Amino acid sequence: MRKLFDTDGIRGIANVYPITPEIALQLGKAIAYTMKASKGHGNPKIVIGKDTRLSGYMIENALAAGIVSMGVDVYLLGPAPTPAVALLTKSINASAGIMITASHNPSQDNGIKIFDCDGFKLSDEDEERIEQVIFSNELDKKEREDIIGDKIGKAFRLDEARGRYIEFAKSTIKNFSLKGLKIVLDCANGAAYYVAPRIFSELGADVVVINDKPDGLNINLGCGAIHPEMAAEKVRKEKADVAIILDGDADRLIIADEKGEIVDGDYILTFCAKEMMGSGRLSKDTLVVTEYSNVGVDEAMVNASGKVIRTKNGDRYVLEAMRKHKLNLGGEFTGHMIFSDYATTGDGIISALQLLRLVKEKVMKVSDLKSVMRKYPLVIVNVNVKKKIPFEEMPDILKKINDINSSIKGEGRSLVRYSGTQNVCRIMIEGKDEKKIGKMADELAAMIKKEIGA
Repeated sequence: MRKLFDTDGIRGIANVYPITPEIALQLGKAIAYTMKASKGHGNPKIVIGKDTRLSGYMIENALAAGIVSMGVDVYLLGPAPTPAVALLTKSINASAGIMITASHNPSQDNGIKIFDCDGFKLSDEDEERIEQVIFSNELDKKEREDIIGDKIGKAFRLDEARGRYIEFAKSTIKNFSLKGLKIVLDCANGAAYYVAPRIFSELGADVVVINDKPDGLNINLGCGAIHPEMAAEKVRKEKADVAIILDGDADRLIIADEKGEIVDGDYILTFCAKEMMGSGRLSKDTLVVTEYSNVGVDEAMVNASGKVIRTKNGDRYVLEAMRKHKLNLGGEFTGHMIFSDYATTGDGIISALQLLRLVKEKVMKVSDLKSVMRKYPLVIVNVNVKKKIPFEEMPDILKKINDINSSIKGEGRSLVRYSGTQNVCRIMIEGKDEKKIGKMADELAAMIKKEIGA
Protein backbone atom coordinates (compact mmCIF):
# COMPACT_ATOMS: atom_id res chain seq x y z
CA MET A 1 0.00 0.00 0.00
CA ARG A 2 1.50 3.34 -1.09
CA LYS A 3 1.76 5.87 1.73
CA LEU A 4 2.48 9.16 -0.02
CA PHE A 5 2.04 8.98 -3.79
CA ASP A 6 -1.28 8.89 -5.59
CA THR A 7 -2.01 8.88 -9.33
CA ASP A 8 -0.29 12.24 -9.87
CA GLY A 9 2.40 12.67 -7.25
CA ILE A 10 1.62 13.65 -3.66
CA ARG A 11 -1.30 15.92 -2.90
CA GLY A 12 -3.31 17.19 0.06
CA ILE A 13 -4.09 20.18 2.27
CA ALA A 14 -0.99 22.29 2.82
CA ASN A 15 0.50 22.00 6.31
CA VAL A 16 -1.50 18.81 6.92
CA TYR A 17 0.11 15.39 6.44
CA PRO A 18 1.53 14.55 3.95
CA ILE A 19 1.97 18.12 2.63
CA THR A 20 4.05 19.26 5.60
CA PRO A 21 7.55 20.76 5.78
CA GLU A 22 8.67 17.70 7.75
CA ILE A 23 7.66 15.30 4.98
CA ALA A 24 8.98 17.69 2.31
CA LEU A 25 12.37 17.71 4.05
CA GLN A 26 12.49 13.90 4.10
CA LEU A 27 11.22 13.76 0.53
CA GLY A 28 13.94 16.14 -0.63
CA LYS A 29 16.56 13.90 0.98
CA ALA A 30 15.03 10.75 -0.52
CA ILE A 31 14.75 12.21 -4.02
CA ALA A 32 18.36 13.41 -3.93
CA TYR A 33 19.60 10.09 -2.58
CA THR A 34 17.51 7.94 -4.94
CA MET A 35 17.93 9.90 -8.16
CA LYS A 36 21.63 10.58 -7.61
CA ALA A 37 22.29 6.92 -6.87
CA SER A 38 20.21 5.54 -9.74
CA LYS A 39 21.20 8.01 -12.46
CA GLY A 40 24.88 8.40 -11.61
CA HIS A 41 25.14 12.06 -12.70
CA GLY A 42 28.34 13.95 -12.03
CA ASN A 43 27.85 17.22 -10.11
CA PRO A 44 24.22 16.21 -9.41
CA LYS A 45 21.53 18.87 -9.37
CA ILE A 46 17.74 18.98 -9.03
CA VAL A 47 15.32 21.56 -10.46
CA ILE A 48 12.42 22.90 -8.39
CA GLY A 49 9.51 24.91 -9.77
CA LYS A 50 6.19 25.89 -8.21
CA ASP A 51 2.85 27.44 -8.95
CA THR A 52 1.59 30.57 -7.16
CA ARG A 53 0.18 29.12 -3.92
CA LEU A 54 1.21 30.79 -0.68
CA SER A 55 2.26 27.41 0.74
CA GLY A 56 4.72 26.94 -2.11
CA TYR A 57 7.38 28.88 -0.21
CA MET A 58 7.13 26.52 2.75
CA ILE A 59 7.37 23.37 0.64
CA GLU A 60 10.10 24.78 -1.63
CA ASN A 61 12.39 25.68 1.27
CA ALA A 62 11.91 22.33 2.99
CA LEU A 63 12.58 20.35 -0.20
CA ALA A 64 15.66 22.45 -0.96
CA ALA A 65 17.03 21.95 2.55
CA GLY A 66 16.67 18.20 2.25
CA ILE A 67 18.29 18.10 -1.17
CA VAL A 68 21.35 20.20 -0.33
CA SER A 69 21.87 18.19 2.87
CA MET A 70 22.52 15.20 0.60
CA GLY A 71 25.26 17.00 -1.31
CA VAL A 72 23.07 17.84 -4.32
CA ASP A 73 22.63 21.33 -5.79
CA VAL A 74 19.19 22.90 -6.25
CA TYR A 75 18.13 25.15 -9.13
CA LEU A 76 15.05 27.18 -8.20
CA LEU A 77 12.82 28.33 -11.07
CA GLY A 78 10.21 30.18 -9.02
CA PRO A 79 6.66 30.23 -10.44
CA ALA A 80 6.69 28.26 -13.71
CA PRO A 81 4.37 25.86 -15.55
CA THR A 82 4.76 22.16 -14.81
CA PRO A 83 5.97 21.45 -18.37
CA ALA A 84 8.67 24.11 -17.97
CA VAL A 85 10.06 22.15 -15.03
CA ALA A 86 10.13 18.99 -17.14
CA LEU A 87 11.81 20.86 -20.00
CA LEU A 88 14.48 22.54 -17.84
CA THR A 89 15.25 19.31 -15.97
CA LYS A 90 16.41 17.69 -19.18
CA SER A 91 17.88 20.87 -20.64
CA ILE A 92 20.35 21.49 -17.80
CA ASN A 93 21.16 17.80 -17.33
CA ALA A 94 19.62 17.59 -13.85
CA SER A 95 19.10 14.32 -12.00
CA ALA A 96 15.44 15.12 -11.32
CA GLY A 97 12.83 17.86 -11.43
CA ILE A 98 10.22 18.73 -8.82
CA MET A 99 7.04 20.75 -9.34
CA ILE A 100 5.22 22.06 -6.27
CA THR A 101 1.57 22.27 -7.28
CA ALA A 102 -1.92 20.97 -6.64
CA SER A 103 -2.80 21.67 -10.28
CA HIS A 104 -6.50 22.60 -10.53
CA ASN A 105 -7.21 22.27 -6.78
CA PRO A 106 -8.04 25.27 -4.54
CA SER A 107 -5.28 27.33 -2.92
CA GLN A 108 -5.43 25.58 0.45
CA ASP A 109 -4.14 22.41 -1.23
CA ASN A 110 -0.67 21.72 -2.53
CA GLY A 111 1.27 18.82 -3.97
CA ILE A 112 4.55 17.55 -5.35
CA LYS A 113 5.19 16.07 -8.79
CA ILE A 114 8.56 14.53 -9.64
CA PHE A 115 10.26 14.11 -13.03
CA ASP A 116 13.24 11.94 -13.93
CA CYS A 117 16.35 13.24 -15.69
CA ASP A 118 14.62 12.98 -19.08
CA GLY A 119 11.63 15.07 -18.00
CA PHE A 120 9.18 12.18 -17.62
CA LYS A 121 7.00 11.64 -14.56
CA LEU A 122 8.36 8.93 -12.29
CA SER A 123 7.18 5.36 -12.71
CA ASP A 124 5.27 3.59 -9.94
CA GLU A 125 8.47 1.69 -9.18
CA ASP A 126 10.51 4.89 -8.74
CA GLU A 127 7.85 6.37 -6.45
CA GLU A 128 7.73 3.19 -4.39
CA ARG A 129 11.52 3.27 -4.05
CA ILE A 130 11.39 6.86 -2.72
CA GLU A 131 8.73 5.86 -0.19
CA GLN A 132 10.84 2.89 0.86
CA VAL A 133 13.82 5.18 1.47
CA ILE A 134 11.72 7.54 3.62
CA PHE A 135 9.89 4.97 5.73
CA SER A 136 12.68 2.42 6.17
CA ASN A 137 15.03 4.92 7.87
CA GLU A 138 17.55 4.26 5.12
CA LEU A 139 18.59 7.91 5.37
CA ASP A 140 19.88 7.84 8.93
CA LYS A 141 22.91 9.81 10.10
CA LYS A 142 25.39 7.18 8.91
CA GLU A 143 24.36 7.72 5.31
CA ARG A 144 25.43 11.39 5.46
CA GLU A 145 28.45 11.47 7.73
CA ASP A 146 30.71 12.58 4.87
CA ILE A 147 28.41 15.38 3.61
CA ILE A 148 29.94 18.24 5.59
CA GLY A 149 31.76 21.46 4.78
CA ASP A 150 32.05 22.06 1.04
CA LYS A 151 30.28 18.74 0.30
CA ILE A 152 26.90 20.28 1.21
CA GLY A 153 24.92 21.30 -1.87
CA LYS A 154 24.16 24.85 -2.98
CA ALA A 155 20.94 26.55 -4.06
CA PHE A 156 20.80 28.73 -7.19
CA ARG A 157 18.10 30.84 -8.84
CA LEU A 158 17.72 30.00 -12.53
CA ASP A 159 16.65 33.49 -13.56
CA GLU A 160 16.50 32.74 -17.28
CA ALA A 161 14.13 29.76 -16.86
CA ARG A 162 10.95 31.56 -17.91
CA GLY A 163 12.60 33.13 -20.94
CA ARG A 164 13.94 29.76 -22.05
CA TYR A 165 10.47 28.22 -21.82
CA ILE A 166 8.89 31.11 -23.74
CA GLU A 167 11.30 30.67 -26.65
CA PHE A 168 10.91 26.90 -26.62
CA ALA A 169 7.11 27.08 -26.68
CA LYS A 170 7.14 29.46 -29.67
CA SER A 171 9.60 27.21 -31.48
CA THR A 172 7.15 24.28 -31.41
CA ILE A 173 5.17 26.03 -34.15
CA LYS A 174 8.30 27.59 -35.67
CA ASN A 175 7.19 31.06 -34.53
CA PHE A 176 4.11 30.74 -36.76
CA SER A 177 2.23 34.06 -36.78
CA LEU A 178 -1.05 34.22 -34.90
CA LYS A 179 -1.73 37.73 -36.18
CA GLY A 180 -5.42 38.24 -36.87
CA LEU A 181 -6.58 36.08 -33.96
CA LYS A 182 -8.17 37.71 -30.94
CA ILE A 183 -7.62 35.52 -27.88
CA VAL A 184 -8.99 35.65 -24.36
CA LEU A 185 -6.32 34.10 -22.15
CA ASP A 186 -7.29 32.82 -18.69
CA CYS A 187 -4.14 32.16 -16.64
CA ALA A 188 -6.08 30.88 -13.59
CA ASN A 189 -3.93 33.17 -11.40
CA GLY A 190 -1.46 30.33 -11.62
CA ALA A 191 1.97 29.31 -12.81
CA ALA A 192 1.56 30.63 -16.37
CA TYR A 193 0.58 34.18 -15.39
CA TYR A 194 3.90 35.58 -16.67
CA VAL A 195 4.89 33.32 -19.58
CA ALA A 196 1.55 32.68 -21.32
CA PRO A 197 0.62 36.30 -22.16
CA ARG A 198 4.10 36.89 -23.61
CA ILE A 199 4.05 33.76 -25.75
CA PHE A 200 0.75 34.53 -27.47
CA SER A 201 1.45 38.28 -27.75
CA GLU A 202 4.92 37.76 -29.21
CA LEU A 203 3.38 35.49 -31.86
CA GLY A 204 1.18 38.38 -32.98
CA ALA A 205 -2.19 37.55 -31.42
CA ASP A 206 -4.43 40.25 -29.95
CA VAL A 207 -4.52 38.96 -26.36
CA VAL A 208 -7.07 39.87 -23.69
CA VAL A 209 -5.57 38.52 -20.47
CA ILE A 210 -7.64 37.66 -17.41
CA ASN A 211 -6.72 36.11 -14.05
CA ASP A 212 -3.01 36.94 -14.30
CA LYS A 213 -2.60 38.59 -10.88
CA PRO A 214 -1.89 35.84 -8.37
CA ASP A 215 -1.86 36.74 -4.68
CA GLY A 216 -1.10 33.29 -3.27
CA LEU A 217 -4.74 32.55 -2.49
CA ASN A 218 -6.67 33.17 -5.72
CA ILE A 219 -5.24 30.37 -7.88
CA ASN A 220 -8.11 28.54 -9.67
CA LEU A 221 -10.58 30.64 -7.68
CA GLY A 222 -13.67 30.80 -9.90
CA CYS A 223 -11.46 30.71 -12.98
CA GLY A 224 -9.25 28.52 -15.13
CA ALA A 225 -9.93 25.11 -16.64
CA ILE A 226 -12.19 23.98 -13.78
CA HIS A 227 -14.29 27.16 -13.95
CA PRO A 228 -14.23 28.21 -17.63
CA GLU A 229 -17.45 30.24 -17.43
CA MET A 230 -15.67 33.56 -16.85
CA ALA A 231 -13.47 33.14 -19.92
CA ALA A 232 -16.43 31.96 -22.01
CA GLU A 233 -18.38 35.10 -21.10
CA LYS A 234 -15.34 37.26 -21.84
CA VAL A 235 -15.11 35.77 -25.36
CA ARG A 236 -18.66 36.88 -26.10
CA LYS A 237 -18.12 40.33 -24.60
CA GLU A 238 -14.83 40.92 -26.45
CA LYS A 239 -16.05 39.29 -29.69
CA ALA A 240 -12.88 37.21 -29.59
CA ASP A 241 -12.09 34.16 -31.73
CA VAL A 242 -11.27 31.82 -28.85
CA ALA A 243 -10.55 31.57 -25.14
CA ILE A 244 -7.43 29.70 -24.04
CA ILE A 245 -8.17 28.47 -20.51
CA LEU A 246 -5.34 27.04 -18.42
CA ASP A 247 -5.29 25.50 -14.96
CA GLY A 248 -3.11 26.35 -11.96
CA ASP A 249 0.06 24.68 -13.22
CA ALA A 250 -0.70 25.13 -16.95
CA ASP A 251 -0.49 21.44 -17.84
CA ARG A 252 -4.05 21.29 -19.14
CA LEU A 253 -6.12 23.23 -21.67
CA ILE A 254 -9.81 23.86 -22.14
CA ILE A 255 -11.06 26.29 -24.77
CA ALA A 256 -14.21 28.27 -25.45
CA ASP A 257 -15.15 28.98 -29.06
CA GLU A 258 -16.22 32.33 -30.49
CA LYS A 259 -19.78 31.69 -29.27
CA GLY A 260 -18.56 31.13 -25.71
CA GLU A 261 -19.27 27.40 -25.83
CA ILE A 262 -16.84 25.09 -24.03
CA VAL A 263 -14.73 22.72 -26.12
CA ASP A 264 -13.09 19.94 -24.09
CA GLY A 265 -10.05 17.77 -24.66
CA ASP A 266 -11.88 15.07 -26.60
CA TYR A 267 -12.74 17.49 -29.40
CA ILE A 268 -9.27 19.06 -29.43
CA LEU A 269 -7.46 15.71 -29.44
CA THR A 270 -9.66 14.23 -32.16
CA PHE A 271 -9.32 17.30 -34.37
CA CYS A 272 -5.53 17.43 -33.99
CA ALA A 273 -5.22 13.67 -34.49
CA LYS A 274 -7.19 13.72 -37.74
CA GLU A 275 -5.27 16.73 -39.06
CA MET A 276 -1.93 15.16 -38.13
CA MET A 277 -3.03 11.91 -39.71
CA GLY A 278 -3.92 13.74 -42.92
CA SER A 279 -0.42 15.18 -43.16
CA GLY A 280 1.31 11.93 -42.21
CA ARG A 281 2.45 13.26 -38.81
CA LEU A 282 0.38 11.04 -36.48
CA SER A 283 2.49 8.06 -35.47
CA LYS A 284 0.86 4.80 -36.58
CA ASP A 285 -2.38 6.76 -37.16
CA THR A 286 -3.14 6.16 -33.48
CA LEU A 287 -4.45 8.38 -30.69
CA VAL A 288 -4.14 7.49 -26.99
CA VAL A 289 -6.96 8.46 -24.60
CA THR A 290 -8.17 7.28 -21.19
CA GLU A 291 -11.14 5.18 -20.22
CA TYR A 292 -13.10 8.40 -19.57
CA SER A 293 -12.93 9.80 -23.09
CA ASN A 294 -16.20 9.72 -25.00
CA VAL A 295 -16.86 6.77 -27.29
CA GLY A 296 -17.37 9.32 -30.05
CA VAL A 297 -13.58 9.67 -30.19
CA ASP A 298 -13.25 6.02 -31.23
CA GLU A 299 -16.01 6.38 -33.80
CA ALA A 300 -14.45 9.48 -35.37
CA MET A 301 -10.98 7.96 -35.53
CA VAL A 302 -12.18 4.67 -37.01
CA ASN A 303 -14.21 6.55 -39.64
CA ALA A 304 -10.98 8.36 -40.58
CA SER A 305 -9.12 5.01 -40.80
CA GLY A 306 -7.32 5.71 -37.54
CA LYS A 307 -7.03 3.81 -34.26
CA VAL A 308 -7.49 4.51 -30.57
CA ILE A 309 -5.70 3.04 -27.56
CA ARG A 310 -7.34 3.49 -24.14
CA THR A 311 -5.54 3.56 -20.81
CA LYS A 312 -6.33 3.94 -17.12
CA ASN A 313 -7.30 7.40 -15.99
CA GLY A 314 -4.32 9.74 -15.58
CA ASP A 315 -2.01 11.47 -18.04
CA ARG A 316 0.98 9.48 -16.76
CA TYR A 317 -0.67 6.28 -18.02
CA VAL A 318 -1.39 7.96 -21.34
CA LEU A 319 2.29 8.78 -21.66
CA GLU A 320 3.33 5.26 -20.68
CA ALA A 321 1.21 3.88 -23.53
CA MET A 322 2.59 6.48 -25.94
CA ARG A 323 6.16 5.54 -25.07
CA LYS A 324 5.45 1.81 -25.20
CA HIS A 325 3.86 1.98 -28.65
CA LYS A 326 6.04 4.85 -29.96
CA LEU A 327 3.11 7.23 -30.46
CA ASN A 328 3.12 11.03 -30.45
CA LEU A 329 -0.35 12.22 -29.40
CA GLY A 330 -2.52 11.40 -26.42
CA GLY A 331 -4.46 12.91 -23.57
CA GLU A 332 -7.59 13.21 -21.49
CA PHE A 333 -10.95 14.88 -22.04
CA THR A 334 -10.13 17.07 -19.03
CA GLY A 335 -7.52 18.86 -21.13
CA HIS A 336 -4.23 17.13 -20.34
CA MET A 337 -2.75 16.71 -23.83
CA ILE A 338 0.69 15.39 -24.69
CA PHE A 339 2.27 16.30 -28.02
CA SER A 340 5.35 14.17 -27.44
CA ASP A 341 7.20 15.52 -30.48
CA TYR A 342 7.70 18.58 -28.27
CA ALA A 343 6.94 17.76 -24.63
CA THR A 344 7.33 14.95 -22.12
CA THR A 345 4.21 15.83 -20.16
CA GLY A 346 0.88 17.60 -20.57
CA ASP A 347 1.35 21.21 -21.66
CA GLY A 348 -1.65 23.54 -21.98
CA ILE A 349 0.30 26.26 -23.79
CA ILE A 350 1.91 23.98 -26.38
CA SER A 351 -1.45 22.25 -26.92
CA ALA A 352 -3.06 25.64 -27.56
CA LEU A 353 -0.32 26.62 -30.00
CA GLN A 354 -0.67 23.40 -32.00
CA LEU A 355 -4.43 23.89 -32.17
CA LEU A 356 -4.32 27.57 -33.12
CA ARG A 357 -1.79 26.96 -35.88
CA LEU A 358 -4.15 24.40 -37.46
CA VAL A 359 -7.18 26.66 -37.02
CA LYS A 360 -5.41 29.58 -38.68
CA GLU A 361 -3.98 27.47 -41.50
CA LYS A 362 -7.42 26.07 -42.31
CA VAL A 363 -9.10 29.51 -41.99
CA MET A 364 -11.82 28.01 -39.84
CA LYS A 365 -13.86 29.07 -36.85
CA VAL A 366 -13.10 27.42 -33.53
CA SER A 367 -16.75 26.36 -33.24
CA ASP A 368 -16.18 24.11 -36.27
CA LEU A 369 -14.12 21.84 -34.00
CA LYS A 370 -17.30 20.29 -32.67
CA SER A 371 -18.10 18.84 -36.08
CA VAL A 372 -15.04 16.59 -35.84
CA MET A 373 -16.89 14.01 -33.75
CA ARG A 374 -20.33 13.08 -32.47
CA LYS A 375 -20.37 13.11 -28.70
CA TYR A 376 -22.53 10.39 -27.20
CA PRO A 377 -24.72 11.22 -24.20
CA LEU A 378 -23.00 10.40 -20.92
CA VAL A 379 -24.45 9.61 -17.50
CA ILE A 380 -22.30 9.43 -14.36
CA VAL A 381 -23.65 8.30 -10.98
CA ASN A 382 -21.56 8.02 -7.79
CA VAL A 383 -22.55 5.72 -4.93
CA ASN A 384 -20.99 5.95 -1.47
CA VAL A 385 -20.06 2.48 -0.26
CA LYS A 386 -19.06 0.98 3.09
CA LYS A 387 -16.36 -1.18 1.51
CA LYS A 388 -15.06 -2.00 -1.94
CA ILE A 389 -16.19 -5.56 -2.52
CA PRO A 390 -15.11 -7.00 -5.92
CA PHE A 391 -18.07 -7.14 -8.29
CA GLU A 392 -17.26 -10.80 -8.96
CA GLU A 393 -18.29 -11.51 -5.36
CA MET A 394 -21.74 -9.91 -5.94
CA PRO A 395 -23.43 -12.09 -8.62
CA ASP A 396 -26.58 -9.96 -9.05
CA ILE A 397 -24.60 -6.77 -9.55
CA LEU A 398 -22.15 -8.46 -11.91
CA LYS A 399 -25.08 -9.81 -13.95
CA LYS A 400 -26.61 -6.33 -14.14
CA ILE A 401 -23.30 -4.88 -15.41
CA ASN A 402 -23.06 -7.61 -18.04
CA ASP A 403 -26.69 -7.02 -19.09
CA ILE A 404 -25.97 -3.30 -19.52
CA ASN A 405 -22.90 -4.04 -21.64
CA SER A 406 -24.91 -6.41 -23.84
CA SER A 407 -27.71 -3.88 -24.24
CA ILE A 408 -25.44 -1.04 -25.45
CA LYS A 409 -22.93 -3.17 -27.35
CA GLY A 410 -21.95 -1.46 -30.57
CA GLU A 411 -23.57 1.87 -29.66
CA GLY A 412 -22.01 2.81 -26.33
CA ARG A 413 -20.01 1.58 -23.37
CA SER A 414 -20.03 1.43 -19.60
CA LEU A 415 -17.39 1.78 -16.90
CA VAL A 416 -18.11 0.72 -13.33
CA ARG A 417 -15.22 1.05 -10.89
CA TYR A 418 -14.30 2.05 -7.38
CA SER A 419 -12.53 5.34 -6.71
CA GLY A 420 -8.86 4.96 -5.91
CA THR A 421 -9.01 7.53 -3.09
CA GLN A 422 -12.57 7.38 -1.72
CA ASN A 423 -15.16 4.78 -0.71
CA VAL A 424 -17.17 5.54 -3.81
CA CYS A 425 -18.36 3.40 -6.72
CA ARG A 426 -18.45 5.35 -9.98
CA ILE A 427 -20.93 4.33 -12.68
CA MET A 428 -20.40 5.79 -16.14
CA ILE A 429 -22.57 4.82 -19.12
CA GLU A 430 -22.46 6.27 -22.65
CA GLY A 431 -24.99 5.56 -25.39
CA LYS A 432 -27.19 7.03 -28.06
CA ASP A 433 -30.34 7.14 -25.91
CA GLU A 434 -29.85 9.36 -22.86
CA LYS A 435 -33.07 8.25 -21.13
CA LYS A 436 -32.19 4.59 -21.61
CA ILE A 437 -28.68 4.87 -20.19
CA GLY A 438 -29.89 7.10 -17.36
CA LYS A 439 -32.38 4.45 -16.30
CA MET A 440 -29.68 1.77 -16.48
CA ALA A 441 -27.32 3.82 -14.32
CA ASP A 442 -30.00 4.53 -11.71
CA GLU A 443 -31.01 0.86 -11.51
CA LEU A 444 -27.42 -0.28 -11.07
CA ALA A 445 -26.77 2.46 -8.49
CA ALA A 446 -29.83 1.32 -6.48
CA MET A 447 -28.58 -2.28 -6.47
CA ILE A 448 -25.10 -1.26 -5.33
CA LYS A 449 -26.51 1.01 -2.64
CA LYS A 450 -28.72 -1.79 -1.33
CA GLU A 451 -25.82 -4.25 -1.30
CA ILE A 452 -22.92 -2.18 0.09
CA GLY A 453 -24.14 1.42 0.36
CA ALA A 454 -22.78 3.60 3.13
